[in-house]
Amino acid sequence: MTFKSLWQQLLPQYDAREAQAVVRLALETLFGFTLTDLYTGALDKLNPAQTQQLSALMHRLKHGEPVQYVLGKAWFCGRPFIVNPHVLIPRPETEQLCQRLISLSNQPYCALQPPALRHGLDIGTGSGCIAITLALALDNVAMHAWDVSSDALLTARANAHYLGAQVDFVLQDALLAAENADNSPQYDFIVSNPPYICECEQADMAPQVWAHEPATALFVPNDQPLLFYQAIADFAAKQLKSDGLLAFEINPLHADALYTLLYKGPFYDVEITQDHYGKQRFAWAKKQ
Repeated sequence: MTFKSLWQQLLPQYDAREAQAVVRLALETLFGFTLTDLYTGALDKLNPAQTQQLSALMHRLKHGEPVQYVLGKAWFCGRPFIVNPHVLIPRPETEQLCQRLISLSNQPYCALQPPALRHGLDIGTGSGCIAITLALALDNVAMHAWDVSSDALLTARANAHYLGAQVDFVLQDALLAAENADNSPQYDFIVSNPPYICECEQADMAPQVWAHEPATALFVPNDQPLLFYQAIADFAAKQLKSDGLLAFEINPLHADALYTLLYKGPFYDVEITQDHYGKQRFAWAKKQ
């Protein structure tokens, strides 16, 4: 058994480069193997139990299951998060969203006069990766997080406990948020990576994504691409503090329409920014 023989089992559902990356991640996570180990015969030294474990893992990978679900975790902003089919697998683009929000929110302050407690809300938290990352990185912030899925919230709470983060997780449908706004606190910032892929785009997606990750966290109707953005913007119009920040991860295909939607609301300094791949991936706005 060689590294090459393993990754070639994942063709053609992955291209060669992706297949190598998937198998490397699996072997590093399971056995701590480096690339050097893989090319110097480490696989030949596996004991029977380890060989059986690897065989079971490869079987799941060959049937298209994402490696993060097979391993039960995914790395996000340098931390391991529990993931399962109830939550989306965190993406590098979402790391960018967090990183900029952290840089915008952590302003220098005098040690003799620390900043007042601020409240942040993550809508559609899934694994909790955004809320937990912000709770651990931001100064004097109380993080709140919503999701419509009770199973997702169980995963998010497990991640918060494991990583030592304080987050208030609540079962809440984002589409009904504005109706319940009077029962919510005022927030200094609201962030969301909501469902934004139109159903007609599924044909262009990798089957490892649409066949395994939760559809309710991915897709919106073809005729309502901004369904969640409108609902969250309506809520933010009521519950975001003056000069508070609204931050979104977005579908590049609808960036212009979202820009217009936000400017029609009580927001200013609306900005669309790109991800590392040059795609319009984030929207930012402040509440008047």
